[in-house]
Amino acid sequence: MTNNDAMRSVSIVRTSAGKFRATNARGGILDFGSGGDDQFTPVELLLASIAGCSAIDVDIFTSRRSEPDTFEVTASGEKLRDEQHNHMGPITVRFEVTFPEGEAGDAARKVLPDSVQQSHDRLCTVSRTVQLGAPVTMDIAEGR
Repeated sequence: MTNNDAMRSVSIVRTSAGKFRATNARGGILDFGSGGDDQFTPVELLLASIAGCSAIDVDIFTSRRSEPDTFEVTASGEKLRDEQHNHMGPITVRFEVTFPEGEAGDAARKVLPDSVQQSHDRLCTVSRTVQLGAPVTMDIAEGR
């Protein structure tokens, strides 16, 4: 079932040896590389995507009640090379969020655990796709 309104894509161009630029349909640009410098690698972008997707979900639910004093999300996991070849092992997403004292902060603290769980179980497209698995096909454009 394909919905053209739901289609997402990015294009990647090589900018120099080991360096690339991703551009989205809205014109946003993100430079990344193979790990020889401080630029993000694709694996780090995967972790950032998982953490960022869930951070957005959780922020929507909690900040309706109170602005956080602190809001930090860390995604981590071990890169493995084994009989399944290169892949990530289990990924942990850790939320460290604090809210101010008072009724609004209490309300935000109360919904925080459920917000994190809802993001994990049904809302975060990125982590849901990783958990469920999605076919990835690769091809070469003709005439190239």
